[in-house]
Amino acid sequence: MSHSSTPDFRTEQPLTRWILTTIALAFVFIFIALPLFLIFSEAISKGFEFYLTTIQHSDAMAAISLTLLTAAIAVPLNVVFGACAAWAIAHFNFRGKSFLITLIDLPFSVSPVVAGLMYLLLFGSQSTLGTWLIEHDFKIIFAVPGIVIATTFVTFPFVARELIPLMQAQGSDEEHAAMVLGANGLQAFLKVTLPKIKWGLLYGVILTNARAMGEFGAVSVISGHIRGATNTIPLHVEILYNEFNIAGAFVCASVLALLAIATLVTKTIIEWRQNTLVARSLARTKSAKTAFAMPARQVATAS
Repeated sequence: MSHSSTPDFRTEQPLTRWILTTIALAFVFIFIALPLFLIFSEAISKGFEFYLTTIQHSDAMAAISLTLLTAAIAVPLNVVFGACAAWAIAHFNFRGKSFLITLIDLPFSVSPVVAGLMYLLLFGSQSTLGTWLIEHDFKIIFAVPGIVIATTFVTFPFVARELIPLMQAQGSDEEHAAMVLGANGLQAFLKVTLPKIKWGLLYGVILTNARAMGEFGAVSVISGHIRGATNTIPLHVEILYNEFNIAGAFVCASVLALLAIATLVTKTIIEWRQNTLVARSLARTKSAKTAFAMPARQVATAS
């Protein structure tokens, strides 16, 4: 029998491997490592006292608090929507299913600035809804609710897009079996579905959180740039830079970079944990098959 003709890339020419590796490392250094190094080096260029003073400034603290608050609200909303949408798309056939998938992908194709303008027109004083909100003293535009709504819009595909292919690949046989045994829909989700999708869900949460904390375009349009009230960290960095406070801008940018690095580290730990669990599961399965096959060999030998 002839062996497979699939090429073994480990036998690639050393020069080719060296060139490809160099190109990849050069891109990582130029576009990721070097900018991060410059951010942190500029942030501490005036000393740690200036660094701490800048962070402890009331406007900076307000921007950090608003950024964390926005992420703390937008992420759970996206988790609820993403889990419900993924469950519906993966387990049911219904009219408008393709349209729902298209709507989920909409924030990927719409500019965040356009999204901000859309909500500005929807909730602004020139619209009927905006006029009604103003009459009832309920502020959305140039206030925290508008920032949360805009951030939720630009981030809501991440959880759903992580869960939909995962739940479609896993199927719904186990959920049906649980419901046949007497479980209701919520029990089937919590006891059967959630343990299967928990790592994909956590991955989607991490991506959503990273995007929520770094969102600029939509928030910039709808926030009004009110110091100490509606400025998130990215907006505060822009204000400091426009005021020629370059060192202060890099200090606040370093805070955002630290949050991004913490998110990346969390993502890496989760991926490592998931790969470890998968490897252990495969090892247990292999051991069980081996233990099952040994008596069969003994019976065959004895006969």
